[in-house]
Amino acid sequence: MARHAGITVIGGGFAGLTAAITAAEAGAQVVVHEAHHTLGGRARTTVTGGYRTNEGPHALYNGGPHWAWLKQRGLLGPMASVPPLEGARFRFRHGGTLRRTPPLAMLKLLRRGVEQAPVDGHFLTWAAGEVGEEGARAAAHYAAVALFHHDPGALSARFVHERLRRATKLPPEAHYPRGGWSSVIDRMAAHAWDLGVRIETASRLTELPEDGPVVVATSLDAARRLLDDDTLRWESGRTALIDLALRTRRGDAFIVSDLDAPGWLERFTAQDRSLAPRGEQLLQGQLPLAPDESRAAGMARAERLLDLGFPGWRERVTWRREALAAGRTGAVDRPGTTWRDRPAVDRGDGIYLAGDQVAAPGVLSEVSFTSGVEAANLAVAWLGLRRLRAA
Repeated sequence: MARHAGITVIGGGFAGLTAAITAAEAGAQVVVHEAHHTLGGRARTTVTGGYRTNEGPHALYNGGPHWAWLKQRGLLGPMASVPPLEGARFRFRHGGTLRRTPPLAMLKLLRRGVEQAPVDGHFLTWAAGEVGEEGARAAAHYAAVALFHHDPGALSARFVHERLRRATKLPPEAHYPRGGWSSVIDRMAAHAWDLGVRIETASRLTELPEDGPVVVATSLDAARRLLDDDTLRWESGRTALIDLALRTRRGDAFIVSDLDAPGWLERFTAQDRSLAPRGEQLLQGQLPLAPDESRAAGMARAERLLDLGFPGWRERVTWRREALAAGRTGAVDRPGTTWRDRPAVDRGDGIYLAGDQVAAPGVLSEVSFTSGVEAANLAVAWLGLRRLRAA
């Protein structure tokens, strides 16, 4: 590989583009290598027959650090907020029936501060001691919307409760890029080009560059293979994913959250009608799967939830797609661990990690952002130190 006196970023997803922009703004020469023909990684939006779908939820939380960073650079773009609560038709499956409100015990749990939840205890055990087992299980299952895990109650109480509070905050923090994640990615890529970043797509690297610091902004599995480092492991979620287009009918719910088991359905066209052709609604369901659970089992659960939340949905289907999302849903922390225990950003010798499973704080895409910024700053400092020594 040719030498260049700058920084190499491997991976053109949200973390990689964040790292590239940060490094370029600091004056470094940057080259981004993306293995696919298009940028985005898990933030990629697929267009099929007039439907714009994302590989999972595409919400940006306005309470996170990436919101201000994107907005300051004019990269946020048009955003859609959660529909007004009084008209959004939130529904909750609890006790086998569909309800308009979650159990009171779950709402009481939300009054507990994050610092009250122990790091080294199970969420279900702690929450049951606070509000009883029924409310604790409902809260654990609801938290799956920010965890993608089949058993949130078995995770660190502090980890789960922080995400539960963020996901239920009023007014809602969640906002949706109009047109899907790709609208944000496209603006980030254009900004990177303006800063002089060279972006090479369909460029899969199987070994590290010969010279200069490198930011590996891939999945943790890909980073483990590339760096030949078996320690690069951390638990993640695994879900059955269903995208479904239905002919529009008045009264459809916005979100159907399963409080009897982890899983939820979300009607994305409720806040962004550009995602589907006129007269149609686009839904997405995520059903967290246990290690030995099949995609078919997840689809069966999704259909039972659809039967409750969208009666007669089968007669209205115009398009359907199913997938299995494994290892792409961010890190989850077991009792006794925090984000600081995940694989470190700094791997030594000018190699840095960025992504949603590494040692950086935040919720959902915030982890990719914070690790991307940190990796870029460390790479710039490493490059400056090497130049200083050469001088």
